[in-house]
Amino acid sequence: MARFDEQKVDDQLRALHIQEEEQLAQILSKKYNLPYINMDTITVDASAVLLVPEAAAHDAEITVFQKVGKKIKVAIRNPNSLSAQSILENLKMQHYEPQVYMVSRHSLEKAWGRYKEAKKSQPLPKGIVSLEENTIAAQAEIYTINQLREHLEPLVASLEERQTSLTLEVLLKGALTLEASDIHIEAEEKKTRLRLRLDGVLHDVLFFSERVYNLFLSRVKLLSGIKLNIKESAQDGRFTIRTKKEGDIEVRASTLPGPYGESIVLRILSPKLIALSLEELGMQKPVLDLMLAELKKPNGMILTTGPTGAGKTTTLYAFVKHINSPDINIISIEDPVEYHVEGINQTQVDESKGYTFANGLRSIVRQDPDVILVGEIRDLETAEIAMHAALTGHLVFSTLHTNNAPGTIPRLIDLKVQPNIIAPAINVTMAQRLVRLLCLTCRQAHEPTTEEIQYMEQVFADLPAPYTKPKKFSEVRMWRAPGCIECGGIGYKGRISIFEVFIINDEIERMILQTPSEVEVRNAAKRQGMLTMQQDGVLKTLAGITTLEEVMRVTGEKKEY
Repeated sequence: MARFDEQKVDDQLRALHIQEEEQLAQILSKKYNLPYINMDTITVDASAVLLVPEAAAHDAEITVFQKVGKKIKVAIRNPNSLSAQSILENLKMQHYEPQVYMVSRHSLEKAWGRYKEAKKSQPLPKGIVSLEENTIAAQAEIYTINQLREHLEPLVASLEERQTSLTLEVLLKGALTLEASDIHIEAEEKKTRLRLRLDGVLHDVLFFSERVYNLFLSRVKLLSGIKLNIKESAQDGRFTIRTKKEGDIEVRASTLPGPYGESIVLRILSPKLIALSLEELGMQKPVLDLMLAELKKPNGMILTTGPTGAGKTTTLYAFVKHINSPDINIISIEDPVEYHVEGINQTQVDESKGYTFANGLRSIVRQDPDVILVGEIRDLETAEIAMHAALTGHLVFSTLHTNNAPGTIPRLIDLKVQPNIIAPAINVTMAQRLVRLLCLTCRQAHEPTTEEIQYMEQVFADLPAPYTKPKKFSEVRMWRAPGCIECGGIGYKGRISIFEVFIINDEIERMILQTPSEVEVRNAAKRQGMLTMQQDGVLKTLAGITTLEEVMRVTGEKKEY
């Protein structure tokens, strides 16, 4: 009973204190000629309080409590406060029309209590899709393409405009869980096809109607900042997927006009794709040892080649991360900057402003770099500037589009680069492809077929030392995977690179000065001991890492050389 009486007294004292506060606010309102208001008698607009950051509101004893268009009502406790006056001026600069009221401390605290609710209900900024744990899409159980299909089918069957966001969220959740690199939405004559690229291979998910396609197209364009009214030309944009576990993940959106509508491709730029260290790329030990030695050199060029999607960027970033330290200056020029790497000064090509690879590279050289990463050599001007940088004390990494490592030299000569520059500038040239990794959970051993034995014998006919081939190919174990829940029923999970690498030694340098053919460079690289991509792939097959089918798919069924 005593405790009850104490509580009653405390309540009465608090009520009396609030009453005194309100009376003081009324007196001050007359002194400063401002209208008085008691927050207990009105509803505070939760979205309005967000016009002033919470910390600043507490510091200046101010809050915005109602908002209609640009007209706002502002509660203030001390009109002489410089902080409060500064906030009012800032609101006016944003074209708001504040009407100021005198309030008590109690009223301010009541209004400030709305911040927590306001932040929860605040709409996400344009360009962000939330997949945090409290969203419907984030809670969906999706581990296989079939499960993704089962979640999407009922949504697209009765899709309304207000459900488009949810449908896209479920699709993005599935793509992230399955570790897809791309989402393809392709308009066809009578329907629209949805596909995911998993480990470099496209897989059908489902088909849907033109109405659903149009809703998807509009939603992606709005989200990505792409113009809705332009349909006759390609457009690019970006948006962000916000997750609690992995943080923010960037998505690059691309639209391309076609005969039946615009195709949409969403490239998911997951930071996990470039998280590999040099040792995790998949190089055979002799190749890894060679590259470790080359990365210690202070100058020269290392070129990696291959088609789009071969893993070249991941390899270059692994090089950069391996040598990155506080005592060296690393600068890159890329088109575009897709992944941000800590410790590197990354710049992006912007041709509309005249910042091309060539112009950017000229500017970078004046920034006293130790290491330069050039996203791609596309023309003579870029090639010459990069090579001159390699000759003048810089270590330069770059990429080039060729089919194999020996093709690098003829390709540069085709670009009209002088052979007497190529020879001393380049230290190493390499080529790579990505093969899928067998699922370790469901892989099964089997005996090689006659065709597989013939293929391995052909590829290993000139296997260089120190690599060794089996005495009897008929007795080796081959592997396949039927598919399980761990790999989504596909049989593969993840990818690894296969490489071919050679250095520019004295023999090849003399040869370059004579403008050699690809065959001549290839033979010289073989004499040096170059392991070809196919040979590397077969070695990985014998180790149970991938399959011959994969090696044949990415390099061609016939022996490349």
